[in-house]
Amino acid sequence: MPPKNNNQAFDVSMSIEFTAKIIFWRGPSPFYFVPIPAEESAAIKDISTMVTYGWGVIPVTVRIGKTTFKTSLFPKDNLYLVPVKAAVRKAEDIDEDGEVTVHLDVG
Repeated sequence: MPPKNNNQAFDVSMSIEFTAKIIFWRGPSPFYFVPIPAEESAAIKDISTMVTYGWGVIPVTVRIGKTTFKTSLFPKDNLYLVPVKAAVRKAEDIDEDGEVTVHLDVG
């Protein structure tokens, strides 16, 4: 029986680290995100078809400070956004416009 997702089929993985400012999305569903810089977003895009589970969304494991969590990246304007849940922001004392260092494992 074939693997259930492309990630298993190709054994693709990537780890990156970057520092960026957290942003508040004021849309119909407000949320906080950390935008992944252009160079790192391009590298993720290069493997995206092998790790996505649809709609361009990519599952990742993220560490900010001492907090590790699983989430999915969202594509936006040729970049990817890391959603940051309220529990993570509280645990790491992160405010809007605060700068954070993100360790990201894709695949």
